Amino acid sequence: MKMTARGSIAALMTCMAAAGAATPAVADAVPVGVPLDAVETSLGVAAPRLATAVPLPVVGAPEAPRFHTGDMLPTPLLPVIPVKTELGDTLLTSPVPNLLGRPETDGEGSVSSPATTLIADGPGAIVGSPLTMPDASNFGLPNLTTPKLGLTAPALVGAPSALLGLGTPR
Repeated sequence: MKMTARGSIAALMTCMAAAGAATPAVADAVPVGVPLDAVETSLGVAAPRLATAVPLPVVGAPEAPRFHTGDMLPTPLLPVIPVKTELGDTLLTSPVPNLLGRPETDGEGSVSSPATTLIADGPGAIVGSPLTMPDASNFGLPNLTTPKLGLTAPALVGAPSALLGLGTPR
């Protein structure tokens, strides 16, 4: 049986869907073992093993707009929406043949990334009205002002890390 790129992507998506259906809705990430057995059978080499987790973003509640004295519109007009997700544990291991030039020193290399929480805040918009508050010296009518327009910067907070390992048999 020959595995095509389209077939391997379909198999990966099927595994992800099955893992998503098997986990409860409160999970931060869905664990997925990526099947690479087709590489071993088609190429005849030892394939790496990959286990990771697909993050499930959780949208938080936007911050309530605040009214300031002298402003007719709230700040920010377009609120910042926080999104929180957990980057799950990822482990990639691969056989390393003839590590020291001899077959008896075959080993295994690994790259792992422990789970970490990632928080992203979307951009917000600050818009000022072209009118002031009602002015008593102008018979209660508002005055014209230069409108304000601004964006709050998006933010990404997290501390992902990775560990590189190399093991040889003893």
